[in-house]
Amino acid sequence: MKVNKKNISIFIIWLVHISGLLGMVFYDLDFFAGYTSINLSLMSIILFANIKLNNKNQIFSLLLIFLIGMLSEFIGVNYGLIFGEYIYGNNLGFKLFGVPILIGLNWVILTVICANIASILIKNNSITQIIIVGTLLMLLMDFVMEPIAPKLDLWKFKNLVVPTSNYIGWLLISILTQSIYNIQFKEKEAKLSFNLYTAIFTFFVSLNLILQ
Repeated sequence: MKVNKKNISIFIIWLVHISGLLGMVFYDLDFFAGYTSINLSLMSIILFANIKLNNKNQIFSLLLIFLIGMLSEFIGVNYGLIFGEYIYGNNLGFKLFGVPILIGLNWVILTVICANIASILIKNNSITQIIIVGTLLMLLMDFVMEPIAPKLDLWKFKNLVVPTSNYIGWLLISILTQSIYNIQFKEKEAKLSFNLYTAIFTFFVSLNLILQ
């Protein structure tokens, strides 16, 4: 019997996020939040196990997105530019110059899944429209992550106030990463991307409703 890798991956995605949500709400918020880095690492493994890398340019484009994410966050954390004044907590693992390595990976994950979802929403395959919709999906995710991030010890802004510059910064960097990804990737995976985005979005929205 052939194992359907994609369906198993989707099952794991929902299992991890639902278990984490229930654990944070009904058991111990700090305990389960401490596994955020493991969760993010697992999601990246699942995602990359289900997408096709056909050439070196595609691999390079993902590496470039990672580096752009890390560099923008380095500037943000150390100089208060692009996103505003903020610092990262301890639940995202090892940091390089104040920026968790997993944050660079998170930029890659969100870029990929948002672009993949946008590609099925835009029927005429217009790359410009796909980039715009993908960017808006990334910005929407940031909107739901920001309010709860300090409680999960992920990151926090000065005086716990998320500045408008954060969303402008997200918009600009997202346009750049979306453009890089969409130029190199014509064939996109949608099913797993939709489930991963929905699971993450549901996770943060639920925490906002319950814990705020």
